[in-house]
Amino acid sequence: MITLDFVYILAGWTFAAFALLGLYDRGNRKRFGNAAFWGLLALSMIGGDYLGDFGNGLLVLALVAIAGTGLTGRAAGGEVPVEVQAERAERHGPFLLLVALIIPAVALAGTLLFKWVPGLADPKQATLISLACGVIIALAVGMTRLKPPPLLPLQQGRRLLDSVGWAAILPQMLASLGAVFALAGVGEVVGGLIGTAIPQGSLFGAVLAFGLGMALFTMVMGNAFAAFPVMMAAVGLPLLIKHYGGDPAVVAAIGMLAGFCGTLMTPMAANFNLVPAALLELKNPYGVIKAQIGTAVPLLAVNILFIYLFAF
Repeated sequence: MITLDFVYILAGWTFAAFALLGLYDRGNRKRFGNAAFWGLLALSMIGGDYLGDFGNGLLVLALVAIAGTGLTGRAAGGEVPVEVQAERAERHGPFLLLVALIIPAVALAGTLLFKWVPGLADPKQATLISLACGVIIALAVGMTRLKPPPLLPLQQGRRLLDSVGWAAILPQMLASLGAVFALAGVGEVVGGLIGTAIPQGSLFGAVLAFGLGMALFTMVMGNAFAAFPVMMAAVGLPLLIKHYGGDPAVVAAIGMLAGFCGTLMTPMAANFNLVPAALLELKNPYGVIKAQIGTAVPLLAVNILFIYLFAF
């Protein structure tokens, strides 16, 4: 049976390749920092089970130290000239889009297949496993048709990841922070505070508190995955699901969408909002956020309404 270990090992060896290739990028003055950062990330994914909680904690501190002291930097060179990109796009046409669409198509098909045919993969992780399979298949199709140099995909992947830098793993870090908050009982404390502001017996008030709380906590913590365990422990589980009998699937799924609305409006979500502004060389580093607020606010209102209408 294929388990989530397959995804971790695949990602781990990919990061290991990035670290090794970055080590030989002599044009990058910070190549040793880059190699150490991606190498430690690879170690956590390949051997995290053997390191234990204390070892993984030290590894995370090392990653923070490397990124926080500015030891990482962008890859030197390697960009494909714009003229070459335009020529290749015209020559290959829709095939490039087809390669990109293979990934979500395989993810969807694999999710359904693994549930219909038990024993092939862990059904609880069917989507992530299918997504990894989709990446492999798309890479194989692209390599077969385009016939690039064997290391080109890894080199370009390394260049892109070096450009994004530490922000690439910010979602995982913040999701871990959310789990720590949940274990520490932050959700219960927040629930007690929010409970005093919700009118007694008001279902809509509870839904409103949950939706707004998901968005606001996401804005503070930078990631909806970090806000989710706190708000579910505070409002979602005790009030919406247990007290009012809400559908857990609807509350959880649309609650996450409400949190993602907060992602669109916060600089704490650096990998989504600040990194693109830097890569696009925008004059205003918060330009992406300003452009998204007009969508995020009404979308948040719609998500809160959907929870109220469809969960009960």
